[in-house]
Amino acid sequence: MNGLRTATAAAYTNHCMNPIDTLFQSLRAQGRKAFMPFVTAGDPDIAFTRELIPAVAESGANLIEVGFPFSDPIADGPVIQASYTRALDKKLKLADIFSTFGSIKPTVPLVSMASYSLMYKRGVSAFIDSAKAAGFSGAVVPDVPVEEAEELSKLTADRDFKLILLVTPTTSPERAAKVVKACSGFVYVVSVVGITGERAKMAGGVPELLARLRTMTDLPLCVGFGVSRPEHVRDLKEIADGVIVGSALVKKLEAAVTDRAAALASVRQLVKELSSALV
Repeated sequence: MNGLRTATAAAYTNHCMNPIDTLFQSLRAQGRKAFMPFVTAGDPDIAFTRELIPAVAESGANLIEVGFPFSDPIADGPVIQASYTRALDKKLKLADIFSTFGSIKPTVPLVSMASYSLMYKRGVSAFIDSAKAAGFSGAVVPDVPVEEAEELSKLTADRDFKLILLVTPTTSPERAAKVVKACSGFVYVVSVVGITGERAKMAGGVPELLARLRTMTDLPLCVGFGVSRPEHVRDLKEIADGVIVGSALVKKLEAAVTDRAAALASVRQLVKELSSALV
């Protein structure tokens, strides 16, 4: 675990490189992999998020993916949809997220998970500038077609803000090559066909998908969707550069509506259990 924390800390000591690049460079040098939990901003409220991010970082996260609630998510299962609804019911705004994260001063890199509609509504350049000022080092954008990503890729590159797109098991090799070329920071590899959510077993075909992508890019390959148990993390340890866990953690946030301390402790425990499976 000390090696993982050293790698994570390195992302904040090298100011000449994007923290995501620094993190993966350090982890690769140590032969280690990244643990990347996903949490929803503003669930059950933005004050809880302010407590949650440091707790997750201290419990073993190397990089945190932060979901920006959106009323019409395209790939999220019922757990994350419900989480987004709880946040939006509190009238959460983008400005609230940026303001809160600007005050957190996180100790690990942050990446947003944001619909392109949110970025477009604010103005893509303004969104990137605000996100970067708030401490985010990149954005996962799940709903922008790669054919329309050229301008977004240029805007993010000009600001050293990483753009992460998704490759799924049904993405054709030709399209996958275009996706990874548009990506920076890392590639988000979806392990299953369908929406996010906990599953008993990892889907077959992930090793073959990762092997195919490695012929197309040197970027780190991080696997998400359906990863929820220590055994899933161990299965991916030898073949992926990072593991993303969402629904299993977000499910714990619901308890914060009635018992914030218990929810925070539960999230801490799960992050420790899952990140330990990478050691």
